[in-house]
Amino acid sequence: MADERTESRMTRVQDIVGVFLLSVTAVLTAWCGFEASKWGGEMSIAFSQASAARIQAAGAADQARSAQQFDLTVYAEWVVATAEGNTQLADYIQDRFQPWFTVAFDAWQADGMQENGPFIREEYVPPGEVEADELNARADAKFTEALTNNQRGDNYSLLTVLFALVLFLTAMSERNVKTWISRVLLGLAIVVACVGVGILLTFPIKI
Repeated sequence: MADERTESRMTRVQDIVGVFLLSVTAVLTAWCGFEASKWGGEMSIAFSQASAARIQAAGAADQARSAQQFDLTVYAEWVVATAEGNTQLADYIQDRFQPWFTVAFDAWQADGMQENGPFIREEYVPPGEVEADELNARADAKFTEALTNNQRGDNYSLLTVLFALVLFLTAMSERNVKTWISRVLLGLAIVVACVGVGILLTFPIKI
Protein backbone atom coordinates (compact mmCIF):
# COMPACT_ATOMS: atom_id res chain seq x y z
CA MET A 1 0.00 0.00 0.00
CA ALA A 2 2.82 2.33 0.90
CA ASP A 3 4.55 1.44 -2.34
CA GLU A 4 1.43 2.31 -4.31
CA ARG A 5 1.19 5.72 -2.58
CA THR A 6 4.86 6.38 -3.28
CA GLU A 7 4.47 5.38 -6.90
CA SER A 8 1.36 7.55 -7.22
CA ARG A 9 3.22 10.51 -5.69
CA MET A 10 6.16 10.03 -8.06
CA THR A 11 3.79 9.87 -11.00
CA ARG A 12 2.18 13.16 -9.99
CA VAL A 13 5.60 14.75 -9.59
CA GLN A 14 6.58 13.43 -12.98
CA ASP A 15 3.44 14.90 -14.52
CA ILE A 16 4.10 18.27 -12.89
CA VAL A 17 7.72 18.28 -14.07
CA GLY A 18 6.61 17.33 -17.58
CA VAL A 19 4.05 20.13 -17.77
CA PHE A 20 6.54 22.64 -16.35
CA LEU A 21 9.22 21.52 -18.81
CA LEU A 22 6.82 21.79 -21.74
CA SER A 23 5.76 25.29 -20.72
CA VAL A 24 9.28 26.61 -20.15
CA THR A 25 10.60 25.02 -23.33
CA ALA A 26 7.76 26.52 -25.38
CA VAL A 27 8.68 29.98 -24.05
CA LEU A 28 12.38 29.43 -24.73
CA THR A 29 11.62 28.24 -28.26
CA ALA A 30 9.58 31.37 -28.93
CA TRP A 31 12.39 33.50 -27.48
CA CYS A 32 14.95 31.86 -29.76
CA GLY A 33 12.73 32.48 -32.76
CA PHE A 34 12.38 36.13 -31.77
CA GLU A 35 16.14 36.55 -31.35
CA ALA A 36 16.86 34.80 -34.65
CA SER A 37 14.51 37.24 -36.36
CA LYS A 38 16.11 40.26 -34.65
CA TRP A 39 19.64 39.21 -35.59
CA GLY A 40 18.44 38.53 -39.12
CA GLY A 41 17.23 42.12 -39.27
CA GLU A 42 20.54 43.40 -37.92
CA MET A 43 22.31 41.36 -40.58
CA SER A 44 20.23 42.98 -43.33
CA ILE A 45 20.89 46.46 -41.97
CA ALA A 46 24.65 45.85 -41.76
CA PHE A 47 24.73 44.46 -45.31
CA SER A 48 22.85 47.53 -46.55
CA GLN A 49 25.26 49.85 -44.74
CA ALA A 50 28.23 47.96 -46.16
CA SER A 51 26.79 48.29 -49.68
CA ALA A 52 26.10 52.01 -49.24
CA ALA A 53 29.62 52.60 -47.92
CA ARG A 54 31.09 50.67 -50.86
CA ILE A 55 29.14 52.81 -53.34
CA GLN A 56 30.28 55.99 -51.59
CA ALA A 57 33.85 54.72 -51.59
CA ALA A 58 33.65 54.13 -55.33
CA GLY A 59 32.44 57.71 -55.81
CA ALA A 60 35.27 59.08 -53.68
CA ALA A 61 37.79 56.95 -55.57
CA ASP A 62 36.47 58.33 -58.89
CA GLN A 63 36.92 61.84 -57.53
CA ALA A 64 40.51 61.04 -56.56
CA ARG A 65 41.25 59.55 -59.99
CA SER A 66 39.80 62.59 -61.75
CA ALA A 67 41.90 64.93 -59.63
CA GLN A 68 45.00 62.85 -60.28
CA GLN A 69 44.33 62.83 -64.02
CA PHE A 70 44.05 66.61 -64.02
CA ASP A 71 47.27 66.94 -62.03
CA LEU A 72 49.05 64.58 -64.41
CA THR A 73 47.96 66.66 -67.40
CA VAL A 74 49.13 69.93 -65.88
CA TYR A 75 52.36 68.38 -64.63
CA ALA A 76 53.08 67.01 -68.11
CA GLU A 77 52.79 70.54 -69.51
CA TRP A 78 55.18 71.78 -66.83
CA VAL A 79 57.70 69.06 -67.72
CA VAL A 80 57.54 70.04 -71.41
CA ALA A 81 57.95 73.74 -70.66
CA THR A 82 60.87 73.02 -68.31
CA ALA A 83 62.54 70.76 -70.87
CA GLU A 84 62.24 73.49 -73.51
CA GLY A 85 63.74 76.03 -71.13
CA ASN A 86 60.57 78.11 -71.14
CA THR A 87 60.84 79.26 -67.53
CA GLN A 88 58.05 81.81 -67.83
CA LEU A 89 55.57 79.21 -69.04
CA ALA A 90 56.77 76.69 -66.45
CA ASP A 91 56.22 79.24 -63.66
CA TYR A 92 52.80 80.09 -65.09
CA ILE A 93 51.77 76.44 -65.07
CA GLN A 94 53.23 75.88 -61.60
CA ASP A 95 51.15 78.75 -60.22
CA ARG A 96 48.07 76.86 -61.35
CA PHE A 97 48.85 73.59 -59.58
CA GLN A 98 46.09 72.41 -57.28
CA PRO A 99 46.82 72.91 -53.55
CA TRP A 100 47.19 69.19 -52.78
CA PHE A 101 49.57 68.79 -55.72
CA THR A 102 51.56 71.88 -54.77
CA VAL A 103 52.34 70.35 -51.37
CA ALA A 104 53.75 67.20 -52.99
CA PHE A 105 55.52 69.16 -55.73
CA ASP A 106 57.26 71.47 -53.25
CA ALA A 107 58.35 68.50 -51.12
CA TRP A 108 59.62 66.75 -54.25
CA GLN A 109 61.67 69.78 -55.27
CA ALA A 110 62.96 70.28 -51.72
CA ASP A 111 64.36 66.73 -51.76
CA GLY A 112 66.20 67.37 -55.02
CA MET A 113 63.58 65.73 -57.25
CA GLN A 114 65.08 62.30 -56.63
CA GLU A 115 61.83 60.40 -57.19
CA ASN A 116 60.25 59.96 -60.62
CA GLY A 117 57.80 62.75 -60.02
CA PRO A 118 55.78 64.17 -57.12
CA PHE A 119 52.94 61.71 -57.53
CA ILE A 120 54.69 58.96 -55.60
CA ARG A 121 55.34 61.25 -52.64
CA GLU A 122 53.35 60.53 -49.51
CA GLU A 123 52.42 64.19 -49.41
CA TYR A 124 50.36 63.75 -52.56
CA VAL A 125 46.82 63.11 -51.42
CA PRO A 126 44.20 64.05 -54.01
CA PRO A 127 40.69 64.83 -52.75
CA GLY A 128 38.61 61.72 -52.25
CA GLU A 129 41.51 59.36 -51.61
CA VAL A 130 41.30 59.50 -47.81
CA GLU A 131 37.52 59.37 -47.93
CA ALA A 132 37.65 56.31 -50.21
CA ASP A 133 40.00 54.49 -47.83
CA GLU A 134 37.82 55.33 -44.83
CA LEU A 135 34.62 54.28 -46.58
CA ASN A 136 36.16 51.03 -47.78
CA ALA A 137 37.28 50.30 -44.23
CA ARG A 138 33.75 51.05 -43.00
CA ALA A 139 32.28 48.78 -45.68
CA ASP A 140 34.62 45.95 -44.65
CA ALA A 141 33.70 46.43 -40.99
CA LYS A 142 29.97 46.43 -41.75
CA PHE A 143 30.30 43.36 -43.94
CA THR A 144 32.09 41.52 -41.13
CA GLU A 145 29.41 42.70 -38.70
CA ALA A 146 26.70 41.40 -41.04
CA LEU A 147 28.34 37.97 -41.20
CA THR A 148 28.61 37.91 -37.40
CA ASN A 149 24.93 38.83 -37.02
CA ASN A 150 24.00 36.16 -39.54
CA GLN A 151 25.86 33.55 -37.51
CA ARG A 152 24.13 34.71 -34.33
CA GLY A 153 20.75 34.33 -35.98
CA ASP A 154 21.72 30.86 -37.19
CA ASN A 155 22.82 29.91 -33.67
CA TYR A 156 19.43 30.88 -32.25
CA SER A 157 17.70 28.95 -35.04
CA LEU A 158 19.73 25.84 -34.26
CA LEU A 159 18.84 26.21 -30.60
CA THR A 160 15.15 26.06 -31.47
CA VAL A 161 15.85 22.60 -32.91
CA LEU A 162 17.42 21.57 -29.60
CA PHE A 163 14.40 22.81 -27.67
CA ALA A 164 12.12 21.04 -30.15
CA LEU A 165 13.92 17.84 -29.14
CA VAL A 166 13.09 18.63 -25.52
CA LEU A 167 9.42 19.02 -26.43
CA PHE A 168 9.50 15.74 -28.31
CA LEU A 169 11.11 13.79 -25.47
CA THR A 170 8.78 15.30 -22.91
CA ALA A 171 5.71 14.53 -25.00
CA MET A 172 6.89 10.95 -25.53
CA SER A 173 7.41 10.52 -21.79
CA GLU A 174 3.71 11.19 -21.27
CA ARG A 175 2.63 8.44 -23.66
CA ASN A 176 1.36 5.09 -22.45
CA VAL A 177 4.75 3.46 -22.14
CA LYS A 178 6.47 1.59 -19.35
CA THR A 179 7.18 3.69 -16.29
CA TRP A 180 10.94 3.36 -16.50
CA ILE A 181 10.93 4.33 -20.18
CA SER A 182 8.77 7.35 -19.41
CA ARG A 183 11.15 8.49 -16.69
CA VAL A 184 14.22 7.94 -18.86
CA LEU A 185 12.69 10.04 -21.62
CA LEU A 186 11.80 12.80 -19.17
CA GLY A 187 15.29 12.67 -17.70
CA LEU A 188 16.82 13.00 -21.15
CA ALA A 189 14.51 15.93 -21.85
CA ILE A 190 15.66 17.65 -18.66
CA VAL A 191 19.32 17.09 -19.53
CA VAL A 192 18.88 18.43 -23.07
CA ALA A 193 16.92 21.40 -21.73
CA CYS A 194 19.68 22.22 -19.25
CA VAL A 195 22.28 22.02 -22.02
CA GLY A 196 20.14 24.28 -24.20
CA VAL A 197 19.68 26.85 -21.43
CA GLY A 198 23.43 26.79 -20.74
CA ILE A 199 24.16 27.48 -24.40
CA LEU A 200 21.44 30.12 -24.55
CA LEU A 201 23.02 32.05 -21.68
CA THR A 202 26.20 32.48 -23.73
CA PHE A 203 24.39 34.10 -26.68
CA PRO A 204 24.15 37.89 -27.09
CA ILE A 205 20.69 39.40 -26.76
CA LYS A 206 19.09 41.89 -29.14
CA ILE A 207 15.91 43.65 -28.06
